[in-house]
Amino acid sequence: MYFYAARQPILDRNKALYGYELLFRDGLSNVFPEIDGDEATSRMIEGSQFSFGLEDFLGDKPGFINFTLETLLKKYPSMLPKEQVVIEILETVQPGKRLLAECQHLKEQGYTLALDDYIHQPVWRHFYPFIDIIKIDFRSTDIATIKLVQQAIADFPHIKMLAEKVETNEEFQQALDMGFFYFQGFFFSQPELMQTKALSPAQMTLAELLYETSKAELDLVKITNIFQRDVNLSYKLLRYSNSSVFKRRAEIETIKQALVVLGQVELKKFLSLLFTAQISSDKPAELMRMSMTRARFAEGLATIHGKVDTGKAFLTGLMSLMDAILDESIASVMEKLPLAKEIKDALVDHTGILADYLTLIKYYETAQWQQANQAIESLGIDTDKVPDAYHNAVQWANEQMKALGD
Repeated sequence: MYFYAARQPILDRNKALYGYELLFRDGLSNVFPEIDGDEATSRMIEGSQFSFGLEDFLGDKPGFINFTLETLLKKYPSMLPKEQVVIEILETVQPGKRLLAECQHLKEQGYTLALDDYIHQPVWRHFYPFIDIIKIDFRSTDIATIKLVQQAIADFPHIKMLAEKVETNEEFQQALDMGFFYFQGFFFSQPELMQTKALSPAQMTLAELLYETSKAELDLVKITNIFQRDVNLSYKLLRYSNSSVFKRRAEIETIKQALVVLGQVELKKFLSLLFTAQISSDKPAELMRMSMTRARFAEGLATIHGKVDTGKAFLTGLMSLMDAILDESIASVMEKLPLAKEIKDALVDHTGILADYLTLIKYYETAQWQQANQAIESLGIDTDKVPDAYHNAVQWANEQMKALGD
């Protein structure tokens, strides 16, 4: 599942990049889909929570995101960091008391506000204390109207004017001479389509559970609550715990009972299998097999070494190929997942003992035995036990893949 958006640069008077307008898309065709503004805004916000970090699209620049009155009243802007967004109020929103109250509240919270495709009405004067940017369609607004707007905001010097749809150098120079501060349009850049692979809510739930089960002490109440939020996941847990593999004397009937009976080791296996299967469904099976081999091997190394929690080692190995599975940088993936700092340090910054485990694992994968032995010696691990840990990991991963195929 992919999330799509387009971004168009917004430049200042020196043609330096100020920010981007983020525009929702629902596919590779770089056009606005046939949906209403409420849905477009909602899906953009949802995407920023589950599919991508705003910095993936924006870097360190602010992003202009369109909001309807309905999405403002639902307090959707509060889900986004005020440092990263400009709240752009769509031209379809009419000035009124409810909108004024929302603008005042957002300004008090420290957000930057912009009026999109501004159509001048005297009533907007009540909003000027809270508005930072007024966007004007430079192609469809005549000079007399622009001057009228400039007169109206003369008492509010904090308001900057942005010229939209600037498509030629002549238009840019004209807007510059008229005092516009920001500029946006095809003269600078057409909207650039970007995509990121989305983690579904179900996959995020699994990631959250993997994090919880990687802890030395299980929080049974918290884990039970997470399962109970997802009916499909709860069903799979109960089915797994009642399977003939475990030869139970009595059927397991509740989530808590299943968790207690399974224990941390079996639960971790169950979750890792589900997560890796879901997230790599459209990728070569070998990526999944390698992820699971790395997870088990890292766990084995941690067991032999006795210096790191085995659950964290397992999860580090499991996550180490997420960049290949999701087709994006590992740093971006780690921003989205609730994982321990040691795991993120290992995967993103390549620091710590967990990173050393991954280095050793990669030497084994590529049969670089001399480097592998040097890594083992550097870690101070019992050399004789490492080959068995690797073979055990390969065998376990193959068994899991066979179970998945069944």
